[in-house]
Amino acid sequence: METTDKTAQKATVFDRMATYATKVTGSSSAFLIALAVVVIWAATGPIFGYSETWQLVINTGTTIVTFLMVFIIQKAQNKESLAVQLKLNELIAATTGASNRLVAVEDLSDEELNVLCHHYQTMAELTRKKSDLRKSHSVEEAIKDAESKLKKEGIGTEEPTPQN
Repeated sequence: METTDKTAQKATVFDRMATYATKVTGSSSAFLIALAVVVIWAATGPIFGYSETWQLVINTGTTIVTFLMVFIIQKAQNKESLAVQLKLNELIAATTGASNRLVAVEDLSDEELNVLCHHYQTMAELTRKKSDLRKSHSVEEAIKDAESKLKKEGIGTEEPTPQN
């Protein structure tokens, strides 16, 4: 149990550090400091005779910073993405008539996402054709409406195939 508490505590420390680093490095001050470092480095070129060591200093420094920032940025992006997904899931869950299939849609395969995308494109097209654009309905209702309209017109209804 003690190990779990330490792991959770370490994760919390990393979360706090990542959040702080993201805020600091995303600021105007951080950009100006980085710009100043590059300008100072460039200005010292003639002093060091544009040596390989002089070039190695900036290359090493920027490589290390870039390497570390990739992980900090990814951590922040994962957290932000999860927060957005949770907010959207809450809106879907709270909205009457919303399709619950969209909760956790980010976990679907590319093929499943393409099928859903095609359904929503179909719904959007049907909504554009309707005279009352303010009327909302689910994907299923839109498809059912389109199928009954086609049947009334005597046109066969085949399952739409997803377009790539």
